[in-house]
Amino acid sequence: MSAASAQTGPGPVPDTVLTDFLMAEGLAQPGETATWTPLAGGVSSDLWRVDLPGRSLCVKRALARLKVAADWEAPVSRNAYEWAWMRFASRHRPDSVPELLAHDPAAGLFAMAYLPPERYPMWKAQLLYGEVRVATAAAVGKLLGSLHAASAGDAALAEEFATDDNFHALRIEPYLLATAAAHPGLGDVLQGLADRTAGTHLVLVHGDVSPKNILVGPSGPVLLDAECAWYGDPAFDLAFCVNHLLLKSLVVPGCRDDLLRSARVLAEEYVTCVDWEPRAALHQRAATLLPALLLARVDGKSPVEYLTHEEHRQLVRTVASTLLRAPASTVADVVAAWGTALAAPAEPGTRPY
Repeated sequence: MSAASAQTGPGPVPDTVLTDFLMAEGLAQPGETATWTPLAGGVSSDLWRVDLPGRSLCVKRALARLKVAADWEAPVSRNAYEWAWMRFASRHRPDSVPELLAHDPAAGLFAMAYLPPERYPMWKAQLLYGEVRVATAAAVGKLLGSLHAASAGDAALAEEFATDDNFHALRIEPYLLATAAAHPGLGDVLQGLADRTAGTHLVLVHGDVSPKNILVGPSGPVLLDAECAWYGDPAFDLAFCVNHLLLKSLVVPGCRDDLLRSARVLAEEYVTCVDWEPRAALHQRAATLLPALLLARVDGKSPVEYLTHEEHRQLVRTVASTLLRAPASTVADVVAAWGTALAAPAEPGTRPY
């Protein structure tokens, strides 16, 4: 830590790049005590809460190697695209992202406002605790659709977010291609979905619309973690989010009906915003991509941590494989097929779904 840096308080002390960043950007003053607390987050970045006298903020830095068991590397330049995506979102839906404070693209880090969990609970935590509100899913669908609509046909954004290599490293390869390697019998189908997704460039995609990256704020959903931002296929964002609602219906059986309804309503509200292409085309791409993403969260490079029972993982494989071989036309059709599978009697000797 340089002599001019703020003092660090109790707890882990990050390296001088981070402490000096606060000083250089005027976010901390000489002599102030800064307490750095690591925050639980995703696998691709380090995230800290920084408490300073009378205020708190967050600092995020991208990692070159992601924190997963599989070998998964990605360029730290994605941090700059995340910052740029959040600036775009703040222009169109100011309440949909935290306040942005400062950015150092060379170091791959930025600072933003800290949103306290008592006012901004994580949607994932609510869902897993059985607090399922269909209105929240509807608001997420509407927000996502409105941001996609605001970016559709924007040549400047398409040029700024021509991040095909990033998206390949963070999404196409670990989700679709790695899953294809694990399921050779579905390899051609999954390769085709990967090629179609990579070749579709219609709107500014967030790339990680997951309940763990959505806070339920007093003014509506707040989106985080946009480091996969890419001008590409809007069906990816829609399918990615619905996927999580379906998977959680396996582990929160008491809320199954509300989770499935949330999945349907999210898609319905999203599609009301679609004016850049025929809605049927968007539906079809999302419906065919959704089972691939279901399978990816079991057998890809980033399996969900809460599917701990093999019978649950096998159900995912069975339903996803069937839908990949006989594709559905709409997201609602996929949700219906998923619900039917969950309602089927369990095999003798297995845990009920």
